[in-house]
Amino acid sequence: MFLALRLTSILTALVWLSACSTLAIDVPLVYKIDIDQGNVIDQNMVNQLRPDMTKRQVIYVLGSPLLIDPFSTNRWDYIYSVQPGGEDRLQDRIALFFAGDHLIHVEGNLTPDLNPPPPPPTETTIEAPKRDLRRTLYEMIVDLFTFVER
Repeated sequence: MFLALRLTSILTALVWLSACSTLAIDVPLVYKIDIDQGNVIDQNMVNQLRPDMTKRQVIYVLGSPLLIDPFSTNRWDYIYSVQPGGEDRLQDRIALFFAGDHLIHVEGNLTPDLNPPPPPPTETTIEAPKRDLRRTLYEMIVDLFTFVER
């Protein structure tokens, strides 16, 4: 009886300890999911940032900030972290600084390229000649319902 109780307690302890084990982390052929966290930001989105953009324009380009400094609303932080299944975690971070409502500075590992803004579109306007109407539409409709001989 004592041997059965001892064997049961040892097996129970082994089961409990194996639940806390890290041996199952690198088991081959086990699918590991990708973990995305934060605001999805990439270099193309950051390249659209320009000095003197308003806060609304920045939200349109990057979305709502992940963190607004509670002591100063003039700093917005965007953080994007991705961990592809079983690999090391990658993180992109940018901090935007505002003066009032206008963007003045960008910091972080993603910064806008130093390229000029795209040129304004060249639009051509074509003047179409106006039609010379002898009578207006109203006059034509009124003439349909009047019986005046001409």
